[in-house]
Amino acid sequence: MTSTVHRTCPLCEAVCGLTLTLDEGGHVTSVRGDKDDPFSKGFICPKGASLGRLDEDPDRLRKPLIREGDLWREVGWDEAFGAVKAALDQVSDRQSIAVYLGNPNAHSMAGALYGAPLIKALGTRNIYSASTADQMPKHVASGLMFGHPLAIPVPDLDRTDYLLMLGANPLESNGSLCTAPDFPGRLKALRRRGGRLVVVDPRRTRTAALADEHVFVRPGTDAYLLFGLVHTLFAEELVTVSHQVNGLDQVREAAKHFPPESVARRTGVPAEVIVRLARELAAARTAAVYARIGTCTAEFGTLAQWLVDVLNVLTGNLDRPGGAMFPKPATEFAARRRPYQVGRWTSRVRGLPEANGELPVATLADEIETPGDGQVKFLITIAGNPVLSAPHGDRLDAAFEGLDFMVSVDPYLNETTKHANVILPPPRVLQSGHYDFALLGFAVRNYTRYSPPSLPLDGQPSEAQVLARLALIASGLEGDLDAFVIDEMLRKATQTPGSGVEGRDVAELRAELDGETGGERRLDLMLRLGPYGEWAGKGDLSLRKLLDHPHGLDLGPLEPRLDEVLKTASGQIELAPPQLIEDVERLRSKLDEEPPEIVLIGRRHLRSNNSWLHNVGSLVGGSNTCTLQINPADVARLGLDGEAVVSSAKGQLTVPLEPTDTIMPGVVSLPHGWGHAGSAQSVAAEHAGVSVNTLTDESAIDVPSGNAVFNGVPVRISPTGVITAH
Repeated sequence: MTSTVHRTCPLCEAVCGLTLTLDEGGHVTSVRGDKDDPFSKGFICPKGASLGRLDEDPDRLRKPLIREGDLWREVGWDEAFGAVKAALDQVSDRQSIAVYLGNPNAHSMAGALYGAPLIKALGTRNIYSASTADQMPKHVASGLMFGHPLAIPVPDLDRTDYLLMLGANPLESNGSLCTAPDFPGRLKALRRRGGRLVVVDPRRTRTAALADEHVFVRPGTDAYLLFGLVHTLFAEELVTVSHQVNGLDQVREAAKHFPPESVARRTGVPAEVIVRLARELAAARTAAVYARIGTCTAEFGTLAQWLVDVLNVLTGNLDRPGGAMFPKPATEFAARRRPYQVGRWTSRVRGLPEANGELPVATLADEIETPGDGQVKFLITIAGNPVLSAPHGDRLDAAFEGLDFMVSVDPYLNETTKHANVILPPPRVLQSGHYDFALLGFAVRNYTRYSPPSLPLDGQPSEAQVLARLALIASGLEGDLDAFVIDEMLRKATQTPGSGVEGRDVAELRAELDGETGGERRLDLMLRLGPYGEWAGKGDLSLRKLLDHPHGLDLGPLEPRLDEVLKTASGQIELAPPQLIEDVERLRSKLDEEPPEIVLIGRRHLRSNNSWLHNVGSLVGGSNTCTLQINPADVARLGLDGEAVVSSAKGQLTVPLEPTDTIMPGVVSLPHGWGHAGSAQSVAAEHAGVSVNTLTDESAIDVPSGNAVFNGVPVRISPTGVITAH
């Protein structure tokens, strides 16, 4: 006896549909791409194909753990929550509590719905997440330009004639802040229809190899290159602006300082190439500029992300088919009540500004180590491994030892959770409902899909119940958290003109909601009030309709909607936000700076996603290994053989070499998320690798966003056996 279930893959940003076959015991016997999914159309990658192995990983925790000295004891849920409550009751200053949210929260329905209530209940401003180790520059740039940090335009991949891509490798990553199942197929289709793909990257990645043109660029200099393009558009009178904007003259004035000839010396991209790329962008019938993690995790990450959309505006390609467009997700983000701001508060030790309600993870160790009022002594981590993912992770590893108490909601005993006093494991993926609240807001085609739980919980609390109980403990309240949140949402909706339910009775609306769980009822509420929802009077979308369409629903191509999305105080695109124009001076001051002899960059692997997937045997080995990619010319020049010592201002590592001419001379690359020596995860321990964040510097950040700098880190490479100093 077997059964078939359909689910969305939760392992990356591509949201591919999967068809799984389960045996009588609920074990996954096969995983295929869901050919009836209107968005992914049967596409599957090695990560999705391994979902069953990940779901049934024998190292996955099934019961809560309490640490007693160096030993761990399995306990019941009541005892585990009791230990958390007892510790939290001893906290007199809520600002001494910190929360770290890892990347998997963006792929978890529970993380999306229950993280905010928990943070509110804790009453602390010490919130950290993987966002400031990844994409915060894009949120800040979009917030300042368009008025909302989630108003992020994505390339209209299926209709564009010209795509300029920087710092992204979607053939390995499957896309990021650009949700596009079968990204490789979409890029190939672009070229088949006569379009042009240009990739700018320090490595000739698989994506670059597919492109019509690959342009090598020095790591960390993308903002200079983009300014060179902007300069050329103004200098050659190629600017076409189709929207109301503020600050056009300020951008023109700022760009004067970055002519292609000067930019070429800094970036390594010839001036004639910069000029040609600007002309091609301006001449293309439709075009889009797209940049991702390689440009975000750099010293001028926010300026680079800002300039991406400045180019989309200046070429007339923002908010039009084939250009850079704003998706319309079924659970649309709410309008902001005030203009977007950063720096509403600052960190205690380094005075770093808040962005999107978060402080930079680069300063978390400072907040734990530095005595005084507000010193972090109590930490909650949710689906995160900052010891491997945060800059100078070795320091954070040591800092965690000094905490009074730590709670981790995590399925594994890993490099971070080993410091916890209590670990609360969520259930298996197949026991959890799934809806991509965050990722569908960046989709290249409007689409929606819900996956209900495929297997029963068997007495274990859901991840939503775990987080909800933590929130109730933190608030000192009892009752049904979901009921409270739903009633609050309904009250606001009934008082909001144009919601479709203004003036209606809250109890009556509550009774109409469907769903087996509080999370499902909240999803139903958001769908009904959303832009396709039956309550909003704009469609018939609800949870029931999604349950009746298990393969998902196509909601149509992206459409121009800037007027709906724009939330700035002026009602116009803020092309020259003062915070970014101010940071241009910092960029300008380094225009003539000599680059370091060798710099370090990261690397994406198709069969990996940060540190989560290294305990699945079928996903490690082969090309998914922790090696240092280095140009053969550098190997010969430095007298290297086999392996080398990589040292930085923060630490050093001995790493196997992978000589390849796909990487620029003067640049080396290590993948992110490794460093599992001594891990309790058996497969990961056998393929330990080294943590690149032994080398990265927590003092190096992108100033406007506080994002950590992982791209362009100065390093020294030496033969093994040679004592190094940096």
